[in-house]
Amino acid sequence: MRTCWESFSGYALRALGRGYGERLLPRGTDISFCDQVALIGSGLIWNIYFAAVAIALGFFMATAVALARNSASPWLWRPAAAFIFTFRGSPLFIQFFFFYSAFVLLPRAGIEIPLGFTTLTLQTSALTTAQVGGLFVLILNTTAYSAELFYGALKSVPKGDLEAAEAYGMSGFTKFRRVVWPNMLRLAWPSYTNEAIFLTHSTTLVFLSAFPARQQSGEAFYYARYFVDQTFNPFVAYPLVAAFFVALTLAIVAIFGRINRRLNRHLPQEKRAKFRFRPQYLR
Repeated sequence: MRTCWESFSGYALRALGRGYGERLLPRGTDISFCDQVALIGSGLIWNIYFAAVAIALGFFMATAVALARNSASPWLWRPAAAFIFTFRGSPLFIQFFFFYSAFVLLPRAGIEIPLGFTTLTLQTSALTTAQVGGLFVLILNTTAYSAELFYGALKSVPKGDLEAAEAYGMSGFTKFRRVVWPNMLRLAWPSYTNEAIFLTHSTTLVFLSAFPARQQSGEAFYYARYFVDQTFNPFVAYPLVAAFFVALTLAIVAIFGRINRRLNRHLPQEKRAKFRFRPQYLR
């Protein structure tokens, strides 16, 4: 039986691949509590990666989609509304399966892109990995949900603020940067915090769906299922995953709470938007 130090030194970075720790995962009676803590904690690296990148990219993409949705031009708001409806109206689990199948089948179709005197054959092999393809799906999904939140906030920007900006002679971009966008974020931020938390929880579906875990490198829930299959005891691995995600959720609440206070720093304390965690049980 390994000591706790041996478990952590061998498995703390094992989720990154076989070159970052023990080549083989613990099996059968060799599995200790420290093995499960170290390996599940190692898998949390991928959950943080998926959530951080998807939230960062999805935030700016959602802002653009929300602006298009709020546009008076049907050439902008109709595609934006269709995008939002499609990804909000279909289960995330199905989206993982659909895009993985598309990324696998597209190269077989022999799709070629003409480039002058040569052609470029479409390659999607990188997209069939969870680290790229799964992340791509998460970005699109959170973009749709966040865009709907931002669109609602845009519609709620006080008319008086817009009229005051126009009275000061602000141009369109200046008005957006100094009045519309800050107000949109201030109004949408409590709900957007819930979206960030739910997206982080949804990262457990990446390896549970069609995207494979290469070299046994997966996220926290992937290793929890592995330990349950090996030990036939769900009362250690699954509570460990829950504990890790509770800690991760508390970190998100703290970070987003500080941003929320920053956005509302000009308001009296009693008028500041309060964050309330309202989990969405259906998505």
